[in-house]
Amino acid sequence: MTPDQIESAVAAAMPQAIEELKRLAAIPSVAFPGHPEEPVYAAAAVVEELVRSVGLPHVQQVAVEGSFPAIYGEAPAPPGAPTVLLYAHYDVQPAGDLAAWRTPPFEPTLIDGKLFGRGCADDKSGVISHIAALRTFQGRFPVGIKVIIEGQEEYAGERLESFVERNPELLRADAIVVADSGNPRVGDPAVTTSLRGMAAFTIEVRTLREAVHSGSFGGAAPDALAALMRMLTALHDENGDIRVPGLPRGSFLGQGPSEEEFRKTAGVADGVSLVGSGSLADRLWASYAITVTGLDVPTVSGAVNAVQPVARARVTVRVPPSGDPKTTVNAVVEFLRQVAPWGVQVSFGDFTVGSGFQADSGGKARAALNRAMERAFGRPPRDVGAGGSIPLVNTLLKQYPAAEILLFGAEDEDAAIHAPNERLDLEELRRVATAEALFLHELGGPSALGV
Repeated sequence: MTPDQIESAVAAAMPQAIEELKRLAAIPSVAFPGHPEEPVYAAAAVVEELVRSVGLPHVQQVAVEGSFPAIYGEAPAPPGAPTVLLYAHYDVQPAGDLAAWRTPPFEPTLIDGKLFGRGCADDKSGVISHIAALRTFQGRFPVGIKVIIEGQEEYAGERLESFVERNPELLRADAIVVADSGNPRVGDPAVTTSLRGMAAFTIEVRTLREAVHSGSFGGAAPDALAALMRMLTALHDENGDIRVPGLPRGSFLGQGPSEEEFRKTAGVADGVSLVGSGSLADRLWASYAITVTGLDVPTVSGAVNAVQPVARARVTVRVPPSGDPKTTVNAVVEFLRQVAPWGVQVSFGDFTVGSGFQADSGGKARAALNRAMERAFGRPPRDVGAGGSIPLVNTLLKQYPAAEILLFGAEDEDAAIHAPNERLDLEELRRVATAEALFLHELGGPSALGV
């Protein structure tokens, strides 16, 4: 195929790809504890069907210990051609507050060229971009292909890491495409070269056997919620910088967003200041960040006049690529122990850790991707970092040190992943699928892209 034929084939197949994305995104495949498992298995079945549809001679579901199945497919490399591994995940974040959604989260809704719904971007767009790119070749692939699409990345993704370590030959490849990231803005191509790692835990503070009347006991009885609030606010100084010893601010050499762009994308309210010190690229991509992501306390609507005996919080720490998540979480836990007031009882549990990633300067595969993305987007890609973590990436880096790992995808900073009203720009999906198909074509032979 020629590059022109590839572009035309992807464009012609987009209506089918969009319908497949709608079908997949309509399945509430939330792989978190407490959510029904049946939809996750249903999503796995649909993904297996989609992977089979592109002409790979071998496709199967593979069991992942303690997790949901992954979908694996492969096609042998033509003589002398490299092998490319394509990764994505089919599980999604919980919908969260349904009242905050403008459209039902699991009823994909098309509005002005954007598809709204949970998972439309993160990461079912990654699944569909792989499918659309592979379908272009009608089973005659220019490189060897391996596909792995997992079912529990959003919660406890380290389970696939163990699978990779136990099955090293299954996923061995010369280049690895991770379709679980995206561009700063629609139409602004980027390759993610830096990922922060992640550590998370639950903290519980206990002060009383049971709740007591705030009128009779308030003022002397220790309030567990008040103690927890004091501990959590102690994590940051007045400027918003982290106070935990041993977690210094880092630096990112590439260009980050402007403050105006960031405020707009993040939806920062008028008059509210940003927090932390250093450039935005430093704060977002190269430094530690601590966020309280959940609290177990009485609701305002259900509040009673009582001193609380117990309070719990979920705390997430983002770790720069050079940091160690386990050391980091130990430092944060020890700090919270030290600042606990009034001798309260403190316990920690439900720990999760994931390592970060820092790409090297790139080789043949990155050069091929640069040319492909320039043709698909009309401009060359730039390097960006990402504040999120993808647990599998660092394991792939360690397991296959000779492979080039390339992170790009159809998400963008306005896609509202992990938030209400998640959406995907469908033109961005077309450009990314085109870039991936052109990349596979380019990597399989001499340069023919004409850029």
